Amino acid sequence: MSAHRGLRTRIPFLRWSFLRMMFGIRKLTTEWQVGDGREDAVRDYVLANAKAGDVDDAIRAIDEYAYQQKFLINVGDEKGAILDAALRRAAPKLILELGAYVGYSGLRMASVMPEGARIVSVEFLEANAEITRAIWRHAGIDDRATVVVGTLGDGGGTADVLAAEHGFALGSVDFVFLDHDKDAYLPDTELLLERGWLHPGSILVADNVKFPGAPEYRKFMQAGEGTTWRTTEHETHAEYQTMLKDLVLESEHLGAPAAP
Repeated sequence: MSAHRGLRTRIPFLRWSFLRMMFGIRKLTTEWQVGDGREDAVRDYVLANAKAGDVDDAIRAIDEYAYQQKFLINVGDEKGAILDAALRRAAPKLILELGAYVGYSGLRMASVMPEGARIVSVEFLEANAEITRAIWRHAGIDDRATVVVGTLGDGGGTADVLAAEHGFALGSVDFVFLDHDKDAYLPDTELLLERGWLHPGSILVADNVKFPGAPEYRKFMQAGEGTTWRTTEHETHAEYQTMLKDLVLESEHLGAPAAP
C-alpha cells in the first residue's frame, strides 16, 4: 500500500489558513481560489519536494502541504480513500472530473485507474487549470489526464468541446467525480443524462454533499433510488480535519426506468 493511502492523525480545523479561507468563502465559491496565493504555492511545493514522475509522491506532497502549510479544498486523504475504492470497483476507461482545483483528485484517480484509462477534467478557472497541468506534468500523468477550461453550465460550449475533441459520446463515460460548484451538481448530472453519455453501470462520486452541501443533488439521487440509481452514502469528514462532518455519495446509474 502506498504511503498516502493510510489516514493521518487529524488536526483541528481552527488554523489561520482555514479561517482565512472561511472569511473569503464568497470569493472562493465564485472565483475558486482562496486569494492568498496558496494554490500557486502548493504547485511550487510539489515541484520542489515530490519526485518527478512519481504520482504517489505528488499526492504525498499535496497532503503534506495541506497539513503543515495551508489548508486546501481538494478532496483530501480521508475522502480520497473513498474515491480510490470507488474507482477501483468501477475500473473505468473514460473518467470525467468536474472541478480540478490543483489536480489532487486527478492524481489519486490516475494512481489507481486501469491501464489505458483517461481522465478529462473540466475546470472553471484558467489559473487552476495551469496549476493542475504543471503538477500533472511533474507527476508524469499528463499523457492520460487532460484539463479543459470551462463549465458544463455554459450553454453547451464546453460539452461540445468534450464531444468533438475528447471522445465523449453515447454511453462513453464510465466514471464521474463531482467536486466543483455544489449548485451545479444536479444540472450537470442532468446534462450528462440528456447527452446520453452515461450508461448502466456508470458511477458518479460526489464530494461535499453535506458540507458545504448539495441538497438538491442528494434529493435527486434519493428519488431515483432503486429505479435509476443505486447510491451509497459515505459518512466522513470535510478535508484535512475531523470537526466538520461531510457526505460522499457514490451512485451507480441503473439506466432509464422501465416503461409502465
